[in-house]
Amino acid sequence: MILVVVLVLIAVAVGLWWRSTFTEDTDDAQVNGHLIQVSSRVNGHVLKVDVEENQVVNKGDVIAELDPRDFQVAVENAQAALASAEANAAAAKVNVPITSINAGSTLRSADADVSGANFGVGQSEQQLEAAHAKVTEALATLTKAEQDLERYKPLVEKDVISKQQFDAAVAARDGAKASLANAQAGERAATDGVRVAQDREQQAQAQQKSAETGPQQVAVQSARAKAAQAQVEQAQAQLDQANLNLSYTKIVAPAAGIITRKSVEIDQNLAAGQNILTLVSLEDLWVTANFKETQLKHMAAGQEVEIEVDATGKTYHGKVTQIGGATGSVLSLFPPENATGNYVKVVQRVPVRIDFTDLKDEDPQHALRPGLSVEPKVRVK
Repeated sequence: MILVVVLVLIAVAVGLWWRSTFTEDTDDAQVNGHLIQVSSRVNGHVLKVDVEENQVVNKGDVIAELDPRDFQVAVENAQAALASAEANAAAAKVNVPITSINAGSTLRSADADVSGANFGVGQSEQQLEAAHAKVTEALATLTKAEQDLERYKPLVEKDVISKQQFDAAVAARDGAKASLANAQAGERAATDGVRVAQDREQQAQAQQKSAETGPQQVAVQSARAKAAQAQVEQAQAQLDQANLNLSYTKIVAPAAGIITRKSVEIDQNLAAGQNILTLVSLEDLWVTANFKETQLKHMAAGQEVEIEVDATGKTYHGKVTQIGGATGSVLSLFPPENATGNYVKVVQRVPVRIDFTDLKDEDPQHALRPGLSVEPKVRVK
């Protein structure tokens, strides 16, 4: 019996030595996970609630449905606005080459009109010079006829010449007067013709200057086409937003988990951002273990861990991922004040994150829950 007792004591001593030398453990540890606050992304009236408290849901399952009619109308309006913007953009795009062609044609026509007007001015000036010459000729003819008539008057009185010759001289003078009047009228018409030709030349030059702005007109039309295309993109963005808002009328689970704190009911009016329940995610779980600072000497990231869970009685496997940046007391709401002089040294605890390495195979039924107490054993050597 003494031998058995000695052997038991030796085994206990060896076990304690092994545990204290090669592993570090703590019972101040628990399972942590994500608590997702599910909320509505749009304002709406609840038509249907598809989940119950503590129900297990998968990612993408519908949680609640809002009245979609207002959002469907918004989608239809956005579609109509997009169609109108696309039509305007198509018309503006077609007008760009048309404007370019018209601008080139107008410029060539204006150049031709200016050349024709210049020729017309020159021709009118030549006609005016011809009219001046005719007036000069008619005036000379009238002067000669009047001089002849003055010479014939004393001769006819003395019967040196016949009455018929005198009458011919009078008729010649009257004809010369009429020719002069006709030539003067032609001269005035030619002067008016020159003025009209000059007016046409100025008008043609003005049209030419206007036609020379064709490149600017093409640039303006191109800018309008780009603006119309931008309106198409804006209308498309509004349609995309309307479709998104319509899709938000179905509130879905962002991850697999368990429904808790459900506060949404049928016929309830929800505001954007209003929380309707809490989803406890079961897909991404880890352990937060608060080790004493004296246990961290040989602890490092990557070390293997055996995790005993009180609730399931099973042992899971994991590894050290992170060692906290500060002790728990420093991270608490009211950190201790050690500058008072009443300091008593207390062993501090540091949070260490431990990730499960094969949780899907070790916990296929999702038996682990955030908050469960566990006892991790870290192999430090």
